[in-house]
Amino acid sequence: QVQLVESGGGLVQPGGSLRLSCATSGFSLDDYAIGWFRQAPGKEREGVVCFTGVDDRLNVANSVKGRFRIARDNAKNMVFLEMRSLKPEDTAVYYCAANPPILPPGQNCLHREFDWWGRGTQVTVSS
Repeated sequence: QVQLVESGGGLVQPGGSLRLSCATSGFSLDDYAIGWFRQAPGKEREGVVCFTGVDDRLNVANSVKGRFRIARDNAKNMVFLEMRSLKPEDTAVYYCAANPPILPPGQNCLHREFDWWGRGTQVTVSS
């Protein structure tokens, strides 16, 4: 049974940093697509950063390039989202999600509807 549990959200000031964690079980991070998505109040859910599960290909949303980074600890079945230079518009519920490899190669995982989702963790950027 696939499970994903996010943690690490909270209130942070603009310009600050935060690291989210996602504990995974029921599948191998080596073999699956894994990513972070977010949904702000009144907006649709959007992809933030994800691995496609194919050739270690990574997709990153333009809005977070240079500020957010995804990291994996395959041995511990953990995925992280490291966020810096946070802005008020980054305020959202952040979700960790997993999916079988995104095929064919070259597909952008940010726009795919992943199969498995965590419950999310709230990130609020405000002074």
